[in-house]
Amino acid sequence: MAITHGQLQSWSYYSFFMIIKGRPLNSFFLKLATSLITFFLRRKFNKLIIKDVEIKPDHSYLLMCNHFSFLDGFLAFYLCRKVFFQDNKMKRLHIMSLRKQMENNKWLKYCGAFSIDPRKRSMKESFEYAAELLSQPGNLLLFYPQGNLESSHIREIHFEDGINQIIPQIKGKCQLIWSSNLIEYFESVKPSMYFNMLDCGMAKDYDFQSIKGRINSHHRQAIEQHFRFTKEHLPSA
Repeated sequence: MAITHGQLQSWSYYSFFMIIKGRPLNSFFLKLATSLITFFLRRKFNKLIIKDVEIKPDHSYLLMCNHFSFLDGFLAFYLCRKVFFQDNKMKRLHIMSLRKQMENNKWLKYCGAFSIDPRKRSMKESFEYAAELLSQPGNLLLFYPQGNLESSHIREIHFEDGINQIIPQIKGKCQLIWSSNLIEYFESVKPSMYFNMLDCGMAKDYDFQSIKGRINSHHRQAIEQHFRFTKEHLPSA
């Protein structure tokens, strides 16, 4: 049967509003990828220090991190390898990525990424798909709630509305985890990376204002504890 020009236009129209669903790496390639990333990061960083939390078995995991650099994805893969991949708690890694980035970097689809297109009607489908993934034990979703790149040293983490759209739709046991990823140099010519994790509880107990307050308090404490932080004194008028 011949395909008409009108059908092609129609398919193109609907595909524009559909999300791009990724293919998560299987356990062998996930282990290989995280091993290569670990080797790369250890050459680039002076120290990689993780302040971890207890990871609950037979859960899904929403890993939220501050979004501050091009290396964020590599750092998250390293964190997953060291914390979540142990004892087969995490079986599949998924990443929510901007549609434009996925169109420009086709390989992202084969690393578990799926698309979101802000202010488009497909955004609702992306949130529903994220909740569907997190309703399955062993799935981990990497998520950056700020929505934009910001310095790791900001005192207040801004939250877009995405987590409010995802978490209430999750069915099953899902552990919510935050990591304040902070970077400094001090005496070394190479930077040191600090992963400061926080157990934010379960999806079924989610409260936006509560979790936002806990994360921001944790983030400020992490800055003060890990760095040689000098208390800021504002000059008197």
